Amino acid sequence: QVQLQESGPGLVKPSQTLSLTCTVSGGSITAGYYYWSWIRQPPGKGLEWMGSITYSGIAYYSPSLKSRTSISRDTSKNQFTLQLSSLTPEDTAVYYCARDLLLKTTTPRLRGQGTQVTVSS
Repeated sequence: QVQLQESGPGLVKPSQTLSLTCTVSGGSITAGYYYWSWIRQPPGKGLEWMGSITYSGIAYYSPSLKSRTSISRDTSKNQFTLQLSSLTPEDTAVYYCARDLLLKTTTPRLRGQGTQVTVSS
């Protein structure tokens, strides 16, 4: 079965750029008609869809984050990556990578276990 695993730094400083990688096993990120997404949940708040990249490599972004977000993929490694720039403490959250047939969903059918990212000096 397909599994997703996030990796990246747990602590980053304000103004820096966060880079997270999602490694997919058990299936190819180029197969099917899936959206491969990043979702986050700040402490005490709800889930927020950040953006997605399709099986064909087209990226979509949340309008509120578009200016700071980039999602790319490495098909040779079966990975996709989130970059979030100009970090502030408000970007502190648990970050999840996910897969679904729907764009912009915050309740994907499949997601990783999540990784905590804290933005602090």
